[in-house]
Amino acid sequence: MQQFKVSGMSCGHCSRAITQAIQALEQAARVEVDLAAGLVRVDAQLDAAQIQAAIREEGYEVVPA
Repeated sequence: MQQFKVSGMSCGHCSRAITQAIQALEQAARVEVDLAAGLVRVDAQLDAAQIQAAIREEGYEVVPA
């Protein structure tokens, strides 16, 4: 499970956008979004760079947590 600190998330739409962006790269990816903590946890075969790129493409700032 990889964990990332993501800024700019505030609602369910943000959570869905990030989840869908990651699952577009790997359909079976498990994505957990904690809006209050600003964390995204991903269980997938993707590497960190791929996940971060997908989150950035949705317009969010992201760094490994």
